[in-house]
Amino acid sequence: MYTLYGALASPYSMKMRAVLRARRITHIWSHGRAAQAAVSAKVKAPVIPVLKYPDGTFANDTTPLIYDLEERHGERSIIPSDPAMAFLAHLLEDFADEWLTKAMFGYRWLEEVDQAQMSKWLAFDAFKGGGAQIAEKFADGFRERQVGRMALVGCTRENFALIEASTKRVLSALEAHVVNEHFLFGTRPSIAEFGIYGQLSQLGVDPTAQDMMRAKFPNSFRWLLHIDDASGIDGNWDETGTPPRPVVKTFLNEVGRVYVPFLLANAKAAEAGEKTFRFEVGGLSYTQGTFGYQIKCLADLRSRYAGLPAEAKGRIDPLLEQAGCKDFLL
Repeated sequence: MYTLYGALASPYSMKMRAVLRARRITHIWSHGRAAQAAVSAKVKAPVIPVLKYPDGTFANDTTPLIYDLEERHGERSIIPSDPAMAFLAHLLEDFADEWLTKAMFGYRWLEEVDQAQMSKWLAFDAFKGGGAQIAEKFADGFRERQVGRMALVGCTRENFALIEASTKRVLSALEAHVVNEHFLFGTRPSIAEFGIYGQLSQLGVDPTAQDMMRAKFPNSFRWLLHIDDASGIDGNWDETGTPPRPVVKTFLNEVGRVYVPFLLANAKAAEAGEKTFRFEVGGLSYTQGTFGYQIKCLADLRSRYAGLPAEAKGRIDPLLEQAGCKDFLL
């Protein structure tokens, strides 16, 4: 029996819970302030979600957790069987984890209406009772802390024009896709869907983003509930050699447009010892503090690409090159 410690307002918690559900891995879902406090000292970085293994050990960081579970449980894998498509699925999951998360953070903490509702809801989730005064005090403090972190995570008002434009391109592609086909690499969900779902799950809750999704992307909005619990889905991967769907190509174009320059600018700044980095896309600028975790993401992507069989590289290289995603992997 596994136990997943997380929060309803945490995109990575929702991502991991959806993975466990889809893979039919027996688990307990434990959320709230007390549950999180009980495991914060069990992991090196006290961030959720935290997964407790049946042997009593603890770990976090959703992507390594997903691959570890793949090693431990062979049934109902979420990694495409074709190594070329498996790499593309991983690249899209990484894009969602590290770039789309900025939309989640920005929509939640930039506008007054979202700050007010979500800080109160997060307090409600945290205490599950205990009185209004305690919840309100916690909400005020948490709101102040999160708003104060906006520049650190790159979700300033100046940056949000690029973040929002990118997010809406992703949603437009998803909206056009899900009315015809539910998934990206076959008739079953992959790691990519869960990465995308995790971030969009919060856009489907927060006031401003939810209104936007309901009005402009209603099928994508509903699709979130389908990915939230895919335990009833029995499907197949596309056969090896099947060209990727148009939506995958569109997503890769977005990776090349915004995520590649983001990763490279961050890495270049870190190498030069600079504390901030900047890049521009389509006349929209983006500035953020240099961040070490994304350097690890870039190194991991390059390592995974280098490890692909030559035949798999040959099939996806033209696609990656067209999307502007190849050179940064070398």
